[in-house]
Amino acid sequence: MDHRDGTESHDADEKIDGRDKSKKRSWDYDKEMGRLQIELAHLQAWVKKSGARVVIVFEGRDAAGKGGMIKRIAEKVSPRIFRVIALPAPTDREKSQIYMQRYIAHLPAAGEIVIFDRSWYNRAGVDRVMGFCSEKKAQRFLELAPRFEAAIVESGVTLLKYFLTVSEEEQERRFKRRIDDPVRQWKLSPMDVESYQRWWDYTRAYDEMLRMTDSNHAPWWIVPSDDKKRARVNCISHILQSIPYERVKFDAPDLGKRQKRPSSFVVDNSARRVVPDTTS
Repeated sequence: MDHRDGTESHDADEKIDGRDKSKKRSWDYDKEMGRLQIELAHLQAWVKKSGARVVIVFEGRDAAGKGGMIKRIAEKVSPRIFRVIALPAPTDREKSQIYMQRYIAHLPAAGEIVIFDRSWYNRAGVDRVMGFCSEKKAQRFLELAPRFEAAIVESGVTLLKYFLTVSEEEQERRFKRRIDDPVRQWKLSPMDVESYQRWWDYTRAYDEMLRMTDSNHAPWWIVPSDDKKRARVNCISHILQSIPYERVKFDAPDLGKRQKRPSSFVVDNSARRVVPDTTS
C-alpha cells in the first residue's frame, strides 16, 4: 500500500505543529537544514566513490511526516544515487510471490542509497490491521523479518530503520487541514480515514512490530514528529552520524572555451511558439 504522507510547506508546518509561534525559535531551521543537505551531498559523493550500499526504512503513523522527511533528504541530491521507493498495492502476480520478493528487487547496488517510503513492514501494520493478510501470516512475518534483515546487514548493507510518531491531537489537526485545503485533499485517502478511526488497533500492531523486530543488527529509531521541522533535523542528523562517511575531494572540471560562432551560421527565423509571459 502506498500511504505516503506527502510534503507540507514550511508555512503549513508552522501553523499545525502545535507550538506557540509567538516565541522565536532558539535555532534556525532553514540554516540547519541547509547545512545538513550539504552533508548529504558529501555522503552521496562518498557512497558513489566507495561503492557503499545503504537502506533507509521510514515507517510511522499516517500524517506523521514521512513524505516531508524524505523530500528534505532527497531534494538536493541525485535520484540515481538516492533512490526513493514507494510501492503501490501489489498486483495479483506480486501477491502470488514470496512476500519479500518485490522488496528485494529494490535493494541497493554498489554506490546507492535506497529510501523506502513504507516497506516490508506494511505486513505488520496496514495489512494486518485492515485484514489484507491473515493473522498467521502477520505473525510469521514478525518472526522472519529480523532474520531477513540480518541477511541484508551481513551482506555489507547499512540498514537504518526509523518510525515516526505523532500524537492523536496532532494527527487530527493535520487531517483536518487536508480536508480544508484543496491542494492537500488528495493526501487524505480512505485508508487514512480508517487509520484515524482505528488508532488503537494500529497502536497495538505497531507496538508488537517494534518489540518483535527491534534487533542489535537492525534497531528501530523512534522519531517524535509533532514538530515536523525538529523531527527532520533530528532524523537527518542521526542518519549522517550513523554512516561512517568521509568527505571526498571534488575535482572541479576545466570548462575550457566555447567554440566560436561559425561564420556560416544563419539564424533560423521560422515561427516558434513561445509560452506567454503572465508576470507582466
